[in-house]
Amino acid sequence: MTLKATPLNSVHRALGAKMVDFGGWDMPVNYGSQIEEHNAVRADAGMFDVSHMCVVDLKGANARGFLRGLLANNVDKLQAPGKALYSCMLNPQGGVIDDLIVYYFSEDWFRLVVNAGTAEKDIAWIRQQNDATGSGLSITPRRADLSADGIALVAVQGPNARAKVWQVVPQTQATSEGLKPFNAAIVHDTPFGELMVARTGYTGEDGFEIGVPAGQVEALWNALAAAGVKPAGLGARDTLRLEAGMNLYGQDMDDNVSPLDAGLAWTVDLVSERDFIGKAALQQHGQTQNFVGLILREKGGILRAHQKVVASSGNAGEITSGTFSPSMQQAIALARVPLDVAVGDTVHVEIRDKKLAASVVKLPFVRNGKILAS
Repeated sequence: MTLKATPLNSVHRALGAKMVDFGGWDMPVNYGSQIEEHNAVRADAGMFDVSHMCVVDLKGANARGFLRGLLANNVDKLQAPGKALYSCMLNPQGGVIDDLIVYYFSEDWFRLVVNAGTAEKDIAWIRQQNDATGSGLSITPRRADLSADGIALVAVQGPNARAKVWQVVPQTQATSEGLKPFNAAIVHDTPFGELMVARTGYTGEDGFEIGVPAGQVEALWNALAAAGVKPAGLGARDTLRLEAGMNLYGQDMDDNVSPLDAGLAWTVDLVSERDFIGKAALQQHGQTQNFVGLILREKGGILRAHQKVVASSGNAGEITSGTFSPSMQQAIALARVPLDVAVGDTVHVEIRDKKLAASVVKLPFVRNGKILAS
């Protein structure tokens, strides 16, 4: 199978990146030291090529009404242009088709950013629902390999990320300096074309996710690198998001997992009268598991996905994501556990032929450079 490549593929290779198959994409896992890349984001600024993710523009008079029924979170929260919302898109059984961000720019223009591995499935589902509801929207995927006017995505993250973006693209400062988290702005007439600058991210640090014309992304990347923003790969991205307690689609939830069981109840609006796909299933089944953080308290292993977690009651759960935290110097994990497991409890994780003690903690582990769980 031929792997898909982002517009920055040759840049990654020129930097000596270790490349891996990530959901059918040829992506950098690191450029040398994954730990240095992780620490750069926590202490200064790092950048990630996230152009494998897919921008999808929804345009039409019925866009808001369509999204009311498509998404578990309520797009009526989006009233100011540029405001963003994190949501799950569910199937009728209440499973997560994908988690995504939706941006509101006008009543007839909403923008979604969906995951790479689910993009084709997502677009097919959205088009199917558009047809079924007669909403009459135009649905335009903008990923670089899908359209001539493709949008590449670069995430610049860390305590100095915003200042370094303004240094490289000063035209963005006036518009984006006052942006609150989960807001975005369209900035015209920059040296890199029209940019979408969003104060969002996947690391637990401040920064921007920048949408840039695919033909200009290499120039933007090189300019950011010249300003001291460190390239970082999928390895650091995973340890950062796990420390921040952020879910990864395909590991922490999927088509068969309810957002209520994946720690995402805060993204689900079951209060308003609005109906949405999957609502009836969520109301019928409710939450069946708790989603928690774990810190390993005994030496002898690393927490990894699919390891069994045994509560004091004898009931069992499972780790969904695990790693060794560079910030905490401890093994940490996200896990779905029985409802009788609570923060402060001790559980045991089966690692090879041993059962090692782990503490149940509130997420996140790390946010804005500060260790919150210990």
